[in-house]
Amino acid sequence: MESLSTNEWQAIDSAHHMAPFTDYADLRKTGARIITRAEGHCVYDTDGNRILDGMAGLWCVNVGYGRHELVEAASRQMTELPYYNNFFKTSNPPVAALSRRLAELTPDGLNNAFFANSGSEANDTIIRMVRHFWALEGKPEKRVIIGREYGYHGSTIMSASMGGMSGMHNQAANEPDFEHIRPPYGFLYQGNQDEAVFAANAASWLEDRILEVGADRVAAFVAEPVQGAGGVIVPPDGYFAHIEAICRKHDILFIVDEVITGFGRTGHWFASQKMGLSPDMMTMAKGLTSGYMPMSAVMVGDRVADRLIADGGEFYHGFTYSGHPVAAAVALANLDLIERENMIETVRDDTGPYLASALASLADHRLVGEVRTFGLLAAIELVKSKDGPVMFEDTGTVGGMCRDHAIQRGLMMRAVRDAMILSPALSYTRADIDETVAIARKALDATAADLGL
Repeated sequence: MESLSTNEWQAIDSAHHMAPFTDYADLRKTGARIITRAEGHCVYDTDGNRILDGMAGLWCVNVGYGRHELVEAASRQMTELPYYNNFFKTSNPPVAALSRRLAELTPDGLNNAFFANSGSEANDTIIRMVRHFWALEGKPEKRVIIGREYGYHGSTIMSASMGGMSGMHNQAANEPDFEHIRPPYGFLYQGNQDEAVFAANAASWLEDRILEVGADRVAAFVAEPVQGAGGVIVPPDGYFAHIEAICRKHDILFIVDEVITGFGRTGHWFASQKMGLSPDMMTMAKGLTSGYMPMSAVMVGDRVADRLIADGGEFYHGFTYSGHPVAAAVALANLDLIERENMIETVRDDTGPYLASALASLADHRLVGEVRTFGLLAAIELVKSKDGPVMFEDTGTVGGMCRDHAIQRGLMMRAVRDAMILSPALSYTRADIDETVAIARKALDATAADLGL
């Protein structure tokens, strides 16, 4: 690669690159941060700045950077079979082995895998499969899929429509036959209710919407166990037990989106296992390959798979790179690495609880209304006043300020509205957590100073 200065790379990038989820005018004023390399839990830019990656890339680099086992797995597979499609009644050994491995790791009844390249594509596939299933059941009118506000299920038009991000809906991603209910966002909605009462009430919002739409028209309910990009919204205990009962009562499919929460992030292989969920279908991506290769999967439960296999004929859906052999080989090596280094047990028994305890020390800060953690997922909710609480009027501005202060001090945190989000690698250590919390406090102090508080 050419050896250019930061300004030179920024000029090239600004002239030709349209980045995702970006205000282009703003970025072209400031220039992108050019990341050149990564190692362990840190990334480095063209100016030599070391930044502790508290987001594991984009919720995905579960095993950390620079893991040669994954590079070697990709290299071996590229030498043997760099690519072949899975159309034409063909397959390949890595994808067959990965299908079996995922059936073993996921909750009972999810015995079939459909592969794609991103969480967006996986959730798009869910929509197609769900509607095709109900048509085969003789109920083609069951097309409506209910999700939740602040839910994120991808960025294609259909997956964004299924998600609950209003900003995305306003940009031509508001297709019909999708409905949304309030999430179990205790910080905003729980008030004086105890946890059990709030769990039941929050779940009742689903039944209310099913009855409003008509159960004969509702195909499925989709939910992230913990809403990640929506702000690390952690449901109260018992919420999903009520949700599953409502789904069974009205004969609608229960779909769990584990794109963020899968592959050890919650101290279990999947959050569904930690929460005791029994989904009909599950989507996964990100931690499947730790981001080293693009890959996603839909795990299809027996009820849906059996119907598609018995009566569905050809399923007119798929991608050139569905079940890519190199991605599958990397995924298998990644799962081996997670198991061999006992990363999930470490998150469950050590670093997950330690992160919760360490971040709790920030609760006394003037700007912090709440700290939420779930395994290695965390949110620091910023507020104008703890009394109430009172949120900031111009949502997202203060969060963006705090994020920028954190990055300037060597920590990559994400801002979702005015919540600061963390999702570090499973291999994050206690020392990494201590450094993260120390920088986060400095960023909060700098933000408070900017606000004159």
